[in-house]
Amino acid sequence: MHKVYLLILAFVLGFTFVNAQPLVRVTGKILDPKSNPLQQVTVSVLGQQESTLTDLNGDYTIYSKTTSFSLKFNLLGYKPVISKVNEKAAGRIVIDLILIPNINELEQVTVTNKQNQLSNTSTINIADLSSLPSVSGNFEAILKTLPGVSTNNELSSQYSVRGGNFDENLIYVNDVEISRPILIRNGQQEGLSFINGDLVTRAKFSAGGFEARYGDKLSSVLDVKYDRPDSNQIVLTTGFLGTSFSAKHVADKSFFLAGLRYKNNSSVLNKQDNKGSYNPNFADAQLLYQYNFSDKFSLSALGNFNIGQFKLIPEDRETQFGTLSTQLRLNIAYNGQEIDSYRTAGAAVTATFSPQPNLVIKWINSYFNTKERERFDIEGRYIFDELETGLSSNRFTSVRINRGIGTYLNYARNSLNSQTLSSEIKADQNFDNHVFSWGIRFEKSRFKDELSEYHLTDSAGYILPYDSKKFYLEQSIQKANEIDIDNYSAFAQDSYSLSKNTTLQLGVRGSYNSLTEQLLVSPRLLLAYRPTNNKQIIRFTAGIYQQAPTYRSIRAFDGNLNLTQKAQRSYNSSIGFDYAFDGLGTRLKFSSEAYFKYSDRLVPYIIDNVRIKYLSSETAKGHTYGADFSIGGEFVKDLVSYFRISFMKANQDIIGDSYVMKNAVGQQTTIYPGYLKRPTDQRINFSVFFQDRLLKSPTYKVHLTMLYGSRLPIGAPQSDHYSDDFQIPAYKRVDIGFSKDFLDDFALRKPKLLEKYFNSFTAYIEVFNLLNINNTVSYLWLKDVDNIQYAVPNYLTGRQFNFKLILKFKNHQ
Repeated sequence: MHKVYLLILAFVLGFTFVNAQPLVRVTGKILDPKSNPLQQVTVSVLGQQESTLTDLNGDYTIYSKTTSFSLKFNLLGYKPVISKVNEKAAGRIVIDLILIPNINELEQVTVTNKQNQLSNTSTINIADLSSLPSVSGNFEAILKTLPGVSTNNELSSQYSVRGGNFDENLIYVNDVEISRPILIRNGQQEGLSFINGDLVTRAKFSAGGFEARYGDKLSSVLDVKYDRPDSNQIVLTTGFLGTSFSAKHVADKSFFLAGLRYKNNSSVLNKQDNKGSYNPNFADAQLLYQYNFSDKFSLSALGNFNIGQFKLIPEDRETQFGTLSTQLRLNIAYNGQEIDSYRTAGAAVTATFSPQPNLVIKWINSYFNTKERERFDIEGRYIFDELETGLSSNRFTSVRINRGIGTYLNYARNSLNSQTLSSEIKADQNFDNHVFSWGIRFEKSRFKDELSEYHLTDSAGYILPYDSKKFYLEQSIQKANEIDIDNYSAFAQDSYSLSKNTTLQLGVRGSYNSLTEQLLVSPRLLLAYRPTNNKQIIRFTAGIYQQAPTYRSIRAFDGNLNLTQKAQRSYNSSIGFDYAFDGLGTRLKFSSEAYFKYSDRLVPYIIDNVRIKYLSSETAKGHTYGADFSIGGEFVKDLVSYFRISFMKANQDIIGDSYVMKNAVGQQTTIYPGYLKRPTDQRINFSVFFQDRLLKSPTYKVHLTMLYGSRLPIGAPQSDHYSDDFQIPAYKRVDIGFSKDFLDDFALRKPKLLEKYFNSFTAYIEVFNLLNINNTVSYLWLKDVDNIQYAVPNYLTGRQFNFKLILKFKNHQ
């Protein structure tokens, strides 16, 4: 296998020898008729792949490989401009322009632009997605490099934001709220997330302090858009872990986007401690079609079909762990199999009406149906040994003492059908210095749940917990639930300029849930100040965020439903500072934000891998505070790199919890634990995404991702929360990728055959977990006959090589 990888590497590096050629460097400034700088203007070299955007000051820099070319300047709401350049030799030139507003579009665009500018969100660089080395291949992998986001599982698309859990994150695609499957227990079972990265045009992310227009959850918002493409395009991505195909087509009054994806990561899973026959197959199809009936009315339809099946026939497992003084080894032989599956089908139809240039109204209707199945019946026969120290770590190491011999059995036949129907009207209107927005929404969810599972442990011939008169099945669940939940919500917000440099946004959300019968009111505020130099932004946010109960949060471990549960509530505030400056030969952006969140009503939970188990009958209060810092820019031309570090502390106090402790003489004392760490209390998170060019040629690139997350608290199953004094070790991971685009604009020599059919032909070699670090995601808990419990680590993926190609076909129309 190593020879295959070496041959691939030789192919990529030796296909063609490229020398950079002299370029024409064009710089300039783009202004509006009032001499105000225009940012986010797209500047592109026609006939080449070179493009860039103007910065906050309207400045841009772009290169051309030829001395005779045309530049196109384009910004929505302004008339596009094409400037022809004909130089005699390579060199530097300056082209300044004034873009003229397009009267038919300007007011509507102003509404959108003001909403985008006044928000506590960061824009995600979509161009980085294809270059980011990622085992999961999902769009959410890029979020794990953003400030405030923490993760400890490369197989999962789930993420925690500022001390919140996975269920506290909002995800929108074209204004349609997206939900994730419920029954998934670990990252191995996760397939393709809803978001198709090949179709994404733009995306924003908020780690907190988001606007009233977004829904009722506590932590974050990911807002993704599939927009009208600039031109027809066909892209094929294929590699060892899967294949994706996307097509984009533009007509005079319509456009469509289509995407197909397939994923099979069995080569990654086979490197784990659990050996066996892995057969994970995941696929999805998405289609977006929009037709513009007139300048004022358009209709779009988004369809999605997502299926996945994870099948495992386990064979054996060997895990070695411990300390220098105590080395332990667990060997397990398995019988049985596991088959998990899910299927999601749905569609959304959006009608957009603009009766006036400064008014946009959307009517969004969606329906999604998800069917999930868990089927496993696995017996594990184990031998648990303590090894002699000071010897090599292999299966022939001498055994010092046997800690346990036994059997455990896991059984489940679980099914969950969920349906979600929603209808929403949203409007944005511009009044001079005001942008007023409002919306109303209705959502109906139906859940039909059938639970049948148990876990049994037999150590040295004893069923645990041991009682000669009773036979126990640990975690035995037999339950059937069926419930409907209706949600009604509305919001209104106004963004207006207090002065030339200061903008204020005031908003309020109202919601009603048929389960709690609570009327929730959530006011929110955002204040932004921009100094006259336009290089700095200071933001302050404050608001109330409330999350109504969901089916997942009201379901207890035993399947019983707590129908009296109330909405969770958090009081949030933050202050942020962004600063753009020139340094290290490029434009850099520094961002920082400090935040504090106090919650007087929380539903406590524990996390097992990616499964959240709510203590549905309990209520807690808590607080979270911390700070996020990041800096990024094009340290190498056209390649954005960024560094971030986050500090956080998240505590909670379960109301009314206590336990009795006896002293040496038998006296009993009631202990009230008070504030303890939340399961997501990860104090430090650090990430790097760095890109560079190699071999003195701009066509060879390296893409490096580094992640660090400090320890997480965890406790044994079926134990009280105050005993969660165990910890998952720090998560440390380095992934690296090498790429070459054989048709890069900087390439002097291009293969004629490839140039005939492709706009871009890029090869990637990736090494996941470069340092081969054993990261722990959860624990297998075993007891001996003396009721002593041992935590055996479940490790994530080891070092793995991947090869992929991204092909962008030429449009021959």
